Amino acid sequence: MRLDPKLAARIAGDVGLWQDFNDICDCGGRLAGTQSERRAFALLRERVQAASPANSGRSIPVTYNGWTAKKAVLRLHDGSEAACHPLVRTIATGKEGLTAEVIDLGRGTPEEFATHADEIAGRIVLVRHELMFAAGTIHRRRKYDMARERGAVGFLIAGPLPGNVVAGSSGRDGGHGIPALGIAPETAARLARTAHGWPTATLLIETVETAAETESLVYDYPGRSDDWVVLSAHVDGHDLAESAMDNGSGLAAVLSVVRALSPEVANFRRGLRVMFFSVEEWALTGSAQYVAALGEIDRAKIALNINLDSVAGSPDIAALTSGYASVEPFLLMVAAQNGHSLRTVRPLMINSDHANFALSGIPAIRLVAGFDDPTANLRVVLTPADTRDKVAQSELRQAALLTAALVAAACNAGPSEAAAWRAH
Repeated sequence: MRLDPKLAARIAGDVGLWQDFNDICDCGGRLAGTQSERRAFALLRERVQAASPANSGRSIPVTYNGWTAKKAVLRLHDGSEAACHPLVRTIATGKEGLTAEVIDLGRGTPEEFATHADEIAGRIVLVRHELMFAAGTIHRRRKYDMARERGAVGFLIAGPLPGNVVAGSSGRDGGHGIPALGIAPETAARLARTAHGWPTATLLIETVETAAETESLVYDYPGRSDDWVVLSAHVDGHDLAESAMDNGSGLAAVLSVVRALSPEVANFRRGLRVMFFSVEEWALTGSAQYVAALGEIDRAKIALNINLDSVAGSPDIAALTSGYASVEPFLLMVAAQNGHSLRTVRPLMINSDHANFALSGIPAIRLVAGFDDPTANLRVVLTPADTRDKVAQSELRQAALLTAALVAAACNAGPSEAAAWRAH
């Protein structure tokens, strides 16, 4: 299970890894439907083609409900305006905006929503954005849904970083929703209830919604059988910054693995399928469509999905194993034999493209850096601070080396071992 030393040396000395990462960041935040996203896809095509000239890959069209924010304003009760950012696919307000009282539910747990159930209807709910890479995290989309279901007329979520608003998706795909904005923690402090009563705020949001299309890129490198290991990463991000950790780091690591392993896969037991998804930030849409289109036979041929999402920004990497307990000994053994420290986290976390594979019965993991570490740079993901300076070259190299070792071992694992991975 140890990666061939020549392949490990190839990745360790891969000058293209850091160049790819910076070039991906140069594309911008890569919000789905923008020129930034399209530049990133063009770059990925170019780099994969350079690594394996004979493999032109294929593009799978992905249709989705497109959305663009034209204007977002948050006006506080004293008439001042505060910085804000519209959550992806928020609905628009009327031209005059939406004015209502604000109820601060703190973290926004189910218990807090239940306790204040009689006070939510007709008000704007304010909650806090949490470290996404942690056990027990309550995702923003769940908080949004709880607010909407209890009759809130608007939604505000405060980010963790002083002086910075927060981005993210509302999770709405179409139809009913409530206006939703990300704000800075200082703004949330100004919206606290006082002896004078509930504060008020005005949300003014203008959007355009239309049918849109993006793509998933697929590159197949056949092995000795018609079974596959899928290595995936998502292309899209947000327009607040460079989306460097999330997920420029994963894209760059995948490209390095392709350069190192693609010439060797023909000798592997299983083939390697490399996939670049988009609209991941929009409720995992690209991978959801891909998995839904797979027939039963094609699903059975995928032994494992290894999904890279935010794999740098901390030297500590975890594997989210999606409830597939039998995968964990394999992962830990490969990591140990290749000199890597790896933590495994078992509960299914629906926070990246691996979740769609796992929910369809395909063993799937997500590699992520900084899990459960509130001091790691990953804490600023989805803020304007998700920039390339948060990533160390050593972290990126480590992620690529670990990924290559896991991919090679999974491609060569025996049939009985791979069959066991499917057990929950």
